[in-house]
Amino acid sequence: MAATELGAALRRWRDQVSPDTVGFPTGGRRRAPGLRREELAQLAGISVDYVTRLEQGRATNPSAQVVEALARALRLTSGGRAHLYQLAGLAPPGPETVPAYITPSVQRMLDRLTGTPVAVFDAAWTQLLANPLYTALMGEWHGNDLNAVWRNFLGTGTRIRHTPESRGALRAAQVADLRRTASRYPADRRLRHLISQLRTKSAEFDHLWESGAVGRHESARKTIDHPHVGAITLDCDVLVVAGDDLRIMIYTAEPGSEDAERLALLAVLGTQALTG
Repeated sequence: MAATELGAALRRWRDQVSPDTVGFPTGGRRRAPGLRREELAQLAGISVDYVTRLEQGRATNPSAQVVEALARALRLTSGGRAHLYQLAGLAPPGPETVPAYITPSVQRMLDRLTGTPVAVFDAAWTQLLANPLYTALMGEWHGNDLNAVWRNFLGTGTRIRHTPESRGALRAAQVADLRRTASRYPADRRLRHLISQLRTKSAEFDHLWESGAVGRHESARKTIDHPHVGAITLDCDVLVVAGDDLRIMIYTAEPGSEDAERLALLAVLGTQALTG
């Protein structure tokens, strides 16, 4: 019964999301008044088959990560999100865990920044959401590389051009920020596991953690070496959402500059051929 209730709720919520509000075209013949299953799957980062099995009651135990992704994709309110967790047989995340909920108001703000590369990270620097232009600019991340700290110490790296000094300052700031986050959410198991893995696998991270490295993320100009449009120098600002402990990373170009032209070209070309 729980799976049937979950499936019915997902179908109902899917029908209530207007495709144009999430960046999908509304033209053509659409059987569903809201999102198609394929569109929900794309927004949530899961397979169409899994969405189908959830709606038909053939999948019964979605993980908390899947539930959170579905809540974001469906633009659920805090009450709807809590109800989705309950239907999935899970307890909604409490105040002792790193928040991963993007409120509808923040989502609406992001929807209006289509011409600006924007990504949202939680307090542990795990990417929760990136708009298509951010993905086109920086590339698409998967698995552990979704966490910016992991990526910079152990992962595939980034397209951002660094000097040894700037890389060292960034890593010190990330470790210090992660330490502050750990002090706020000492009961978060995923955060503890992330820190443990970083300390075990990266001698540099462990040294910075033990030494009590200090530093903060600050606004900066960054050069991104893009494989298709060349070097783009942009201003990077990180905004913190009060009360939700989210970080919104925004890249902007100086108006009228060559960098603004390259960014506009990237927006026209889109993500299909540029996220490799």
